[in-house]
Amino acid sequence: MDIHTPLSKIKLLNPEFPNKSTGIVNGQSSGLLNWNDIAYPQMYDLYQTLLSNFWKAQEINMQDDIKQWDQLSAVEKDVFLRINTQLASLDSLQTPTMYQVMDYVTDSSFKAIFAVISQQEAVHNESYSYILSSLVPLSEQNFRFNQAKSDPLVQKRNQLILVAYECFREDPTPQHLFQLGVNSINLEGIYFYAGFAFFYHLARQQKMLKTSTMISYIQRDEMQHAYFVAQFIRILLTENPELNTNANIEYVYQTIRQAVELEKEWAHAILTDIDGIDLQEYEHYTEYLANKRLRQLGLQNLYEERNNPMPWIHVFSDEMMNETKSDFFEQKSRTYSKVSQSNGFDEL
Repeated sequence: MDIHTPLSKIKLLNPEFPNKSTGIVNGQSSGLLNWNDIAYPQMYDLYQTLLSNFWKAQEINMQDDIKQWDQLSAVEKDVFLRINTQLASLDSLQTPTMYQVMDYVTDSSFKAIFAVISQQEAVHNESYSYILSSLVPLSEQNFRFNQAKSDPLVQKRNQLILVAYECFREDPTPQHLFQLGVNSINLEGIYFYAGFAFFYHLARQQKMLKTSTMISYIQRDEMQHAYFVAQFIRILLTENPELNTNANIEYVYQTIRQAVELEKEWAHAILTDIDGIDLQEYEHYTEYLANKRLRQLGLQNLYEERNNPMPWIHVFSDEMMNETKSDFFEQKSRTYSKVSQSNGFDEL
């Protein structure tokens, strides 16, 4: 496979090909999906986990947060609204991007998972709007979304992702698909966490608990998405060794390092005036997340090995990832345990 030759859009039906795909890209597949006969059976487990996470924003009653809103300080309100719309701006990129990837992926089981992820990203985007509609009038919402569009730092952060996404959109080669995947992990596995930290910080003060519950649902989904895309990348490199080059491994390290620095820069800009969040601690936490993303990709740590330096950040739901799954590269069981103070909220 030439990694710089554009992929072809997959026909809806190819009756002459087998139902079980011969490759996730540039493979042969009829287009018919029988979950009992797929190339990577573990994908069915992940598909089921994603479905079991299904939720809607309207399930969360915002009345308590509405009552508390005016008790927040002016700084807390400003940061709350800036983070909300910044997160929404990132999630807005994911739904169309995941749908576009589906056009070029041969394996129907992967298409199905990308479809679920795309739908969940639409729910995330709606949830940010739902929070806003509960708290501020439309004029304020519009102001904040325009603020997110024009903020130079937000633009700088988004640019890292947008360049990779637009490259694939304009020239859908295997190389650009690989780069899109890496930056999707950056977006979902690193970029959201300063915002999440702020909402959980409010929650540990018993403020805006309904918002933090919604954020925990979003985060649970994002963790699954980042995990899936990491597995997708590993399969892509395994099936297509011409992509598995030193240059591409270096691209992973370089791009994740860049995302970490941009996330640190954002945290210092957005959280500086929030008492109770240690920004140096948060920097270490971002590095801790980056190491986990790299390990999911089968790579070595980029930063010093450390435990979760911010154990107070935790998910409010019972479990982050449930059941026992098997990493199909290592063929050893991984148990996703109940969330506790000791294991943090996103141990994988």
